[in-house]
Amino acid sequence: MEDVAVRTASADTGTPASQQPTGLRRLRIIVVLGALIALGPLTIDMYLPALPSIGADLGAPDSTVQLTLTGTLIGLGLGQLFIGPFSDVVGRRLPLILGTALHVVASLACLVAPNIALLGTLRVVQGVGCAAAMVVALAVVGDLFTGRAAATALSRLFLVMGIAPILAPTLGGAVLLSSNWRGVFGVLAVLGVLLLILAVLALPESLPPARRQQARFRPVLRTYGKLLADGQFVLLLVVAALAMSALFSYVSGSSFVLQQQFGLGQQTFALVFGAGAVSLIGASQINVVLLKRFSSLQIVATALIAATAAAVVLTALTVTDTGGLLGFILPLWAVLGAMGFVMPNAPALALNRHGETAGTASALLGACQFGLGALIAPLVGVLGNDGPAMAIIMTAGAAIALVALGAVLRLDNRTVAAT
Repeated sequence: MEDVAVRTASADTGTPASQQPTGLRRLRIIVVLGALIALGPLTIDMYLPALPSIGADLGAPDSTVQLTLTGTLIGLGLGQLFIGPFSDVVGRRLPLILGTALHVVASLACLVAPNIALLGTLRVVQGVGCAAAMVVALAVVGDLFTGRAAATALSRLFLVMGIAPILAPTLGGAVLLSSNWRGVFGVLAVLGVLLLILAVLALPESLPPARRQQARFRPVLRTYGKLLADGQFVLLLVVAALAMSALFSYVSGSSFVLQQQFGLGQQTFALVFGAGAVSLIGASQINVVLLKRFSSLQIVATALIAATAAAVVLTALTVTDTGGLLGFILPLWAVLGAMGFVMPNAPALALNRHGETAGTASALLGACQFGLGALIAPLVGVLGNDGPAMAIIMTAGAAIALVALGAVLRLDNRTVAAT
């Protein structure tokens, strides 16, 4: 049975099913969007192998160094709240170009940052620049696709975007072989320039003037009010954000847990970290096949049950110090794999409910995801920067997301009964 969230979406989007991109055109759009949206994961993950050395060089404790990651996530979250409505007014291309240019400038400034405070501030600016690419990519999907097509497009985006978390720590480790942590930001600046050229040359405008919103402050507030008044939309935001919290727990704590607790070197850490990303990406691609038989809501429900079970096992093994490195990474990869089914489907369900304001809806979605990530990153450090800290956060996130999804199902049943 197709879920209500998807069934009600077709009236909201401005692109009829018969006009949605197919074939080579759809492939080109997804590849371009995937390359652009990868700027965020690259910015977040490339410097992970250098976190311990940044603290040593700038004289900052581990928990303070982790705040530079928090700064990026804050910029990603808050930036989307403004860029999303802006893109609904002026179209998708201009915010994307301006944001990517801002990222390049901030990366160059990070290259010469003299202290941890300024580096953290510049990471916030970097995050705002990345926000433009992420919110515009999601908005373009909302502009052009609906229903299962949107979930499939997002799964393909995760395939392209997912290459970034695999390559980023390895690329960062390679940079560290011939340079120091500052060289990582030089590489990010170069990548930003290349993606800026791609945005200018290869991404057409997906929001025609007739479908743009008015450039007024109150309508934007009303749009946010409308979104927040939709109970199912809000609950799906919670599910999507908590799914991301598992990923950010992994991102923020893995370099310290794997390098300091288990003694892995920078290059070995990059390989193990990438293997976790492979689990997440592989699941997102299996999701495309499953969507031919099951609804997005059914897939999310099953995946959250599996994620909660795997997270409980991870917590038990890490708290009792059982199984060593394998006892840590195997259930961890299982959690990440389960979240690979949740991460494309929960946003698709949420965005399908409000296709007429895809930019603002995707901005609110991104702000919730990265806002929660900004809280999770330092929380791992506060709880000890070890395996149990990561496991406890993942277990709590998966369990709460499962409860939130149960509330979505109850609202679905009420809607069906009312009709």
